Amino acid sequence: MPALTTTQDGFLLHGRPLRIISGALHYFRVHPDQWPDRLRKARLMGLNTVETYIPWNLHQPEPGTLALDGLLDLPRFLRLAATEGLHVLLRPGPFICAEWDGGGLPHWLTADPDIRLRSSDPRFTDAVDRYLDLLLPPLLPHMAASGGPVIAVQVENEYGAYGDDTAYLKHLEDAFRVRGVEELLFTCDQADPTHLAKGGLPGVLTTATFGSRVDRSLARLREHQPEGPLMCAEFWIGWFDHWGGPHHGRDAADAAADLDRLLAAGASVNVYMFHGGTNFGFTNGADHHHAYVPTVTSYDYDAPLTESGDPGPKYHAFREVIARHAPVPDEPVPAPSPKLPPVTVELTRRAPLLPPPDGPADAPHPFFAGRPTHAPDPVSADVLGLRAGYVLYRTTVPVEGTGLLHFTGGVGDRAQVFLDGAPAGVVERERHEEALPVRSPRPGAVLDVLVENTGRVNYGPRIGTHKGLAGPVTFDGTPLLDWSCHPLPLDDVPAPDALPPAPTPTSALAEPAFHHGTFDVTTPADTFLSLPGWTKGQAWINGFPLGRYWNRGPQRTLYVPAPVLRPGTNDLLLLELHATTTPRAHLTDTPDLGHRQE
Repeated sequence: MPALTTTQDGFLLHGRPLRIISGALHYFRVHPDQWPDRLRKARLMGLNTVETYIPWNLHQPEPGTLALDGLLDLPRFLRLAATEGLHVLLRPGPFICAEWDGGGLPHWLTADPDIRLRSSDPRFTDAVDRYLDLLLPPLLPHMAASGGPVIAVQVENEYGAYGDDTAYLKHLEDAFRVRGVEELLFTCDQADPTHLAKGGLPGVLTTATFGSRVDRSLARLREHQPEGPLMCAEFWIGWFDHWGGPHHGRDAADAAADLDRLLAAGASVNVYMFHGGTNFGFTNGADHHHAYVPTVTSYDYDAPLTESGDPGPKYHAFREVIARHAPVPDEPVPAPSPKLPPVTVELTRRAPLLPPPDGPADAPHPFFAGRPTHAPDPVSADVLGLRAGYVLYRTTVPVEGTGLLHFTGGVGDRAQVFLDGAPAGVVERERHEEALPVRSPRPGAVLDVLVENTGRVNYGPRIGTHKGLAGPVTFDGTPLLDWSCHPLPLDDVPAPDALPPAPTPTSALAEPAFHHGTFDVTTPADTFLSLPGWTKGQAWINGFPLGRYWNRGPQRTLYVPAPVLRPGTNDLLLLELHATTTPRAHLTDTPDLGHRQE
């Protein structure tokens, strides 16, 4: 029997009334050493519960595997939540959206062009079943039925906005039950009658998602579900950002007023997000409605707890609102964390990313994975087995002169073109581009196309869209053949001693290259990496992947968690894809996420 049950208008936990006052906190977006701090601050704001998604694509990078270590040590996160006295709402998907790479669906699954995702297609449900066979056993001891903190588990995620395959939802319900999950199951959908109807499941609690119009949204939920608790499973109190767009925010007083309306109506709530965290490495997702737009590295979300874990305006405002409706700990609000004093880092070592144009076609490269794959036409990153990162495609142009380079299958997502090592232009999916006028300097000129996967679509019908190049490439209508396709996953980054001292002058830095520098730290503390004069690329400190930077904005700094640093000498590594006007980087004590738009 589940520990959490429902009444005509509320919840009972072990037979006692419970109002769920929860906040979203994704363990995989927070450095593991900071989980205790973030959970403590959740309790001190007045939350009695935290909610988290589970990203299938990271926990199962290949079929038949399960990763539960480091950033993915979900059992440890659940133990820490229990130690803090917090309940947990678990949202295992299989689809999570979350502005997360591919919505959490593994690339090895979505690479099948014939599979019907999020449906009762046996190819999809069989993969889900095999994943749950591995995922659920280590989680069962943390369910409330076994004395753990997990009081409810979500079935799918906003499914009513995607499909209407009730047999698929029923399959998921049964999949959880037969594998030992006794806890309350729930669905969540936008507070729209059609979505609620399509995404609901008989016998499973329906919850709604919304950020405003509280009275209307709760009324729609009650109309759909005449009895049972009213719950907003995602109360949107901020928003996320795209590269090239504004930095979103929401007025704290406005969000607090809506939270007050929710609680005054007797509803339970999950604040989305309580603490957003960071899309470290290559984990950001993308939207693709009218155009493809990738999400930035920061997932600050204008949440009550900032990206660096400091209480913001909403933290204080929400704590005051919660105190009107439920007990709040009689402890002081936590102070902001210490910040590292400003540091300037000189990047004194450099190594070009691309192999020399006159190098052997089959030669391994220290930064790429193994030897290249050869094919008449370019092979997509998905066929190459690459979840994220880059692919270098190389061939030759048989003639001299100016012509139109046409990528007939499009690019996924951003292609930098080089001829005999010289930059020739950029082609972007974001701008609906498929062609580029270029000049071949000679017959047999080496054509390099470096394609970046800037994030897999996480919402809607375009999930699973290919990355890299797929299909023929032509030069003035003539097919270019005999391609070498070289993946660059960057699971491991170059060691500092693999990069020689950087040459001078600065103009020599105008090419894709790794740059390395060191800096000293006395006492590790949170800091923010600022890269004025740099263009676009990836950053690592001491091998930890901070994520993408791009001068397109709005985000201008990358968050560096204190546990990433160490006393003494630290390493900064940048992969700059274009050029830099300076060999310096800066660590600052203040984040810059761009001009805020409310």
